[in-house]
Amino acid sequence: MASSKIENISPNFKKRNYKPAIIIISIILIGAIGVLAGLPGYEDFDAFDVTILPLLNAIFNTFTFIFLLFALLAIIKKNVTLHRRLIYAAFVTTSLFLVSYVTFHFLAPSTPFGGEGLIAGFYYFILITHIVLAAAIVPLALTSVARAWNMENERHRKIARWTMPIWLYVSLTGVLVYILISPYY
Repeated sequence: MASSKIENISPNFKKRNYKPAIIIISIILIGAIGVLAGLPGYEDFDAFDVTILPLLNAIFNTFTFIFLLFALLAIIKKNVTLHRRLIYAAFVTTSLFLVSYVTFHFLAPSTPFGGEGLIAGFYYFILITHIVLAAAIVPLALTSVARAWNMENERHRKIARWTMPIWLYVSLTGVLVYILISPYY
């Protein structure tokens, strides 16, 4: 049954193997962010106030969350075109986030969290789950899109059931991490 749906799409349709690109992009992104976490920051950088970048990160994460939420609502209403456009918008804001995030962590030293007690426990729980799931979302989101591009709708739905809530969590907790640590920049 699934093959008949693909045959009806277009006689020129050809599936592509995105797996190598997904693996390479995931390794490069996650590896670069891991390396940046260990760097001390660029000394004497004064071209602009780099502390504006975490605010931009939070703004980009907010837009990603909103786009994903509306993409979810669109697909629930079976509006595939709107869903696709909103997912692409989420990829754009996530990409802008990544550029801003990498720039900040290349230029600035790590900012320690200054809170204590219960708020510190809450912050580190959110931060650790955010980091782990942010690393996981890279290959998940890329695989979800690749399956959609290949018209593997059932496989796309199966992975998207995991990708969407994780990506929503990562984008929301990114904003929460910023709110909690912003007094210490």
